[in-house]
Amino acid sequence: MKRLLSRGGCAVLLLGLCGVPARAQDPANVSGVRAEILYWIQDAETKLVQLAEAIPQEKYTWRPGEGVRSVSEVFLHVAGGNYSIPRTLGVQPPEGFAPQGFDRSTTDKAKIIEHLKDSFAHVKRAVAGVADADLDKAVRLFGRDSTYRNVLLLLATHAHEHLGQMIAYARVNGVVPPWTAARQAQSSPRP
Repeated sequence: MKRLLSRGGCAVLLLGLCGVPARAQDPANVSGVRAEILYWIQDAETKLVQLAEAIPQEKYTWRPGEGVRSVSEVFLHVAGGNYSIPRTLGVQPPEGFAPQGFDRSTTDKAKIIEHLKDSFAHVKRAVAGVADADLDKAVRLFGRDSTYRNVLLLLATHAHEHLGQMIAYARVNGVVPPWTAARQAQSSPRP
């Protein structure tokens, strides 16, 4: 009986410990600089997804010029970066993700929106999984010496860089960013 309780107790302890990393990687439980970075990642995600939803399907192949990414390619480039950049932190992309040609893998609006949402969930888990003590940990990033902190900053700035690009693409195609349209509607005079 003692042996059974002892084994049972060990099993419960192991199951309890298995849950610790999942809680530690919950983006809602992050503080400090990682929370600040997550704020900006969430901001970019919200706006990129809103733009992806607002831009009509027929505009997903539009590009501002030859040799420049199309609407769909920019959205998929962001998603691909979200899956690929965390590799630098030791976080592997989802099974089946192939970076080569990913940005040209589809022009289907629904699939692209799904990729955006899934990739941002991946990024947020990756950021939350970095311990504060590891922020200054050395790493190679694009062939240069860097830190985990800089990788996290890159995740936020990369998304925002392409958010700006997509705002321009949307406006050229007659789409007002949804958050701007909402603000304009609130401030317009009521009859």
